[in-house]
Amino acid sequence: MSDIVVVYELEQPVAARAPAAGPPDAERLPRRVHAAPAAPGRPGAAGPRTLCGKDTFAMTKAPPPPSRPGEAWYPAAYASLVCPDCDAVMEI
Repeated sequence: MSDIVVVYELEQPVAARAPAAGPPDAERLPRRVHAAPAAPGRPGAAGPRTLCGKDTFAMTKAPPPPSRPGEAWYPAAYASLVCPDCDAVMEI
């Protein structure tokens, strides 16, 4: 399989939690963790679709996980948020 980029599908912003100043994604937490093939010629950038078929345009790239053999493809802190369809493809 080619290079994989981990991306976060973020929660929708909530008006009451929106900060008065700061970046728009400051209060948005990951809602789901997806895997996407790397964009052609750009190994650090996600391609247009995740492995489960969702559009990556509005998703945020996750920090690269440490590459140790046998470790999961997703950040351990977000294990409960992993997309089951992406995870199934990664198991193949």
